[in-house]
Amino acid sequence: MLSLRPAIFLDRDGVINVDHGYPHKLEHFAFMPDAETAIKHAHDKNIPIFIVTNQGGIGLGYFDITAMRQFHDHMLAQIADAGGHITDIAYCPHHPKSADPVMRDCDCRKPKPGMILDLAQRHQIDVSKSIMIGDRPTDMEAASSAGCQGFLYQGGSLLTVMDSALQHIANVAKTIS
Repeated sequence: MLSLRPAIFLDRDGVINVDHGYPHKLEHFAFMPDAETAIKHAHDKNIPIFIVTNQGGIGLGYFDITAMRQFHDHMLAQIADAGGHITDIAYCPHHPKSADPVMRDCDCRKPKPGMILDLAQRHQIDVSKSIMIGDRPTDMEAASSAGCQGFLYQGGSLLTVMDSALQHIANVAKTIS
């Protein structure tokens, strides 16, 4: 039987990259303060890092999945250049105001926990020992519904929040062992 491990789940827009409103253009990409360093710091501690992101701009027709993937590839390359690594990305393309009824309702859009739970299952993650860092109440609701601890990022250095999250994971590991 595989042992489950803790992880860090990160929201994308407003946590990793600056949120200009449905960001998807490479020329608008910019990291939030210390985001690359924070991701590298967790990676250096062998903690898997995942991105869980609502991308409702797809459902609203503002951009397509190809544009989102190009944005992700660009972001991942910059993270790798800084010495970090993202294990996997889950995204929700749905939006409740989509003109397409198929793109309105789902089990993945935060505050629902679907993306976190799916990644946890696929990557043998113990959500009860994991952290979700997000900038919105919906991120905190998704964390709670999934059974992990939520850390609200309110701007400033992401490294500060990441250090607190990593300390929390270390403390949980100490109380269990």
